[in-house]
Amino acid sequence: MFGQLTTFRHVPEGDSGHARATDPAGSGYLALMDLAYLRAHPEHLPTFLTHQRIRETPVSGGDICAASRLTLDDGHSVFAKTWPERAGRPVPEGFFAAEAAGLRWLRATGTVAVPEVVVALPELLALDWVEPGEPSPGAAERFGRELAGMHRAGADAFGAEWTGFIGALPQDNTPDGGPWSDWFARRRLLPYLRRSVDDGALGAPEAALVEQVVARIGEFGGDEPPARVHGDLWPGNVLWGADDRAWLVDPAAHGGHRETDLAQLALFGGPPHLDRVMAAYQETWPLTDGWRERVPLHQLHLLLVHTALFGATYRDAVVRAARATLGGHGRATVDG
Repeated sequence: MFGQLTTFRHVPEGDSGHARATDPAGSGYLALMDLAYLRAHPEHLPTFLTHQRIRETPVSGGDICAASRLTLDDGHSVFAKTWPERAGRPVPEGFFAAEAAGLRWLRATGTVAVPEVVVALPELLALDWVEPGEPSPGAAERFGRELAGMHRAGADAFGAEWTGFIGALPQDNTPDGGPWSDWFARRRLLPYLRRSVDDGALGAPEAALVEQVVARIGEFGGDEPPARVHGDLWPGNVLWGADDRAWLVDPAAHGGHRETDLAQLALFGGPPHLDRVMAAYQETWPLTDGWRERVPLHQLHLLLVHTALFGATYRDAVVRAARATLGGHGRATVDG
């Protein structure tokens, strides 16, 4: 888990039982980078990392950021994300602040387990360390109930009060009180369709299919008030902990539609025990009629993000989702 920072503490030279480092502020004191110190002085963490004052172990952290486990002097661990040098450009303004805001917003519901934010700096994010475990049927059922509770906490509007990102791409979080279907088309489908076309990941036939979905989105039903959603809930963003709980990480949190989270969760093979997750969710807060037919519509957002980020590799998945959406509510009129 991410450690806290305390104030700098003077350590006698003869005290060999603790690792020592020079105060980054240059006071001449020796500092222990423990959990309390980290919380009190988060701005010093990059200095300790630069000068190798903290043991750093690389871990898997997704497709965008570099991730590592930091072991502090008191034995606590934290998970740290940094913008990778290989990206070839500076970290986007507000990138880690947006993730931190989303994590805190989801965690405030007291429902699904969400790591606590320990440090949020422009160039770095540090969170509680979650010890990995194995998924179990009981953890999956608890996750389904807790996810329903998180969604039910709601939001004031579609969107959010902070700048949005999904992966490395900006995401328009401008708050909107209109119907969900209009908002989803304007803020979650069209921007990534345009980028995918501009970058050559999608051609005219594929774009025409998605544009049919956008034009007819009001016919598909399912409009609901805004739920409090993770926003990027593919299975890789669910961490199964040693405490037999499912933890949510890497959110693109905002006020959205709860079916979007559930549809994304089923992508790429889904998590273990998805049937138990869904059954527990349905028992806690049943979904409205037609939700199964809308699954590909909700998945289309994240698939368009993938073509915008990673190119034509995901073109066929976009076509299948668009056709399935239209096929569930009448025939598609363009062959891709």
